[in-house]
Amino acid sequence: MTELERVRAAAAYLAERVPLRPKVGLILGSGLGQLADRIEDAVAVPYGDIPHFQASTVAGHRGRLVAGRLAGTAVWAMQGRVHYYEGYSMADVVRPVRVMRELGVTTLVVTNAAGGLNPAFRPGDLMLITDHINFFGTNPLIGPNEDAFGPRFPDMTNAYDPELRALAKAVAAEAGLPLQEGVYLGLSGPSFETPAEIRAFRILGADAVGMSTVPEVIAARHMGVRVLGISCITNLAAGLQTEPLSHEEVMETTARAAGNFARLVTGIVARLGDEG
Repeated sequence: MTELERVRAAAAYLAERVPLRPKVGLILGSGLGQLADRIEDAVAVPYGDIPHFQASTVAGHRGRLVAGRLAGTAVWAMQGRVHYYEGYSMADVVRPVRVMRELGVTTLVVTNAAGGLNPAFRPGDLMLITDHINFFGTNPLIGPNEDAFGPRFPDMTNAYDPELRALAKAVAAEAGLPLQEGVYLGLSGPSFETPAEIRAFRILGADAVGMSTVPEVIAARHMGVRVLGISCITNLAAGLQTEPLSHEEVMETTARAAGNFARLVTGIVARLGDEG
C-alpha cells in the first residue's frame, strides 16, 4: 500500500464519522491538549481507531483527533501527537497532517513545548516561531515523491506564514499577552540536550529547542498548507538552569501557561474563522 493510499483510507474513515469539513487544523503539543476540551459539538476519534494512525505513548498526549467548533470556527485538533523518538517512521509522524489536508485543511496551527535558549526567555513564555532548523538528521520527504502531495523540492522560505504571524501578534497585543519570537530547532530526542549542544545551537541562531514540529511543518508546506507555529517555553535548556531537566517540569510549566496559551490560540482561531 502506498502512502497516498494510507492517507486516503484514513481520510475516508474520518469523513464518514465527522460531518464538518474544517479548513483549520491544530496540533496540540505536550501538556497543551486541554484546549481541545473547549471545542464545542466535538466528535473525538482515538488515533488507535483510525486506519494507519499510530497511538501516542507519551504523557501529556491524549492521542485523539477532535473535530468541532472553537470560538465559532470549525477545526480539526490533534490532541497530542506521535514523535519520531517513539520508534515511528517519519511517514507515521506526518500522516495526520497529510490526512487533515486531504480532508480540506488549508491552515495549520502547530504548537509544542520547548526548552528556551534565548537568555531573554523565561519558563511559561509563549514564542511565535519565525523559522526552524532541522536537526532530526532526516526529512519526511525522503524517498519517492508523491506528486499528489506536492513538488519534489518544496520551497521553505516562508515555512511559517508571515501573514499568520502578523495575525498572531495582533491577537496577542489586543489581549495584552506577552509573545516572544524566535527560531525553533528540532531534533529527534528522546534524551535532553547536553550543555555543549545547547551552546552550539545558540551559535547557530536557535532560540528554542524541542523534539517535534519540524517534520509536520515540512509535510504541511509540501502540501501547500499555511503554517503558524507557537512554542510554550517550559524550561531553560541544559546549562542555563541548575536543576536537572525532566518531562515533569515540562508538564508543570505548560499547566501554568495553559490559560495564556488558550487565550492566544482561541483568539487566533476566531480571527481565522472571520477570514472565511
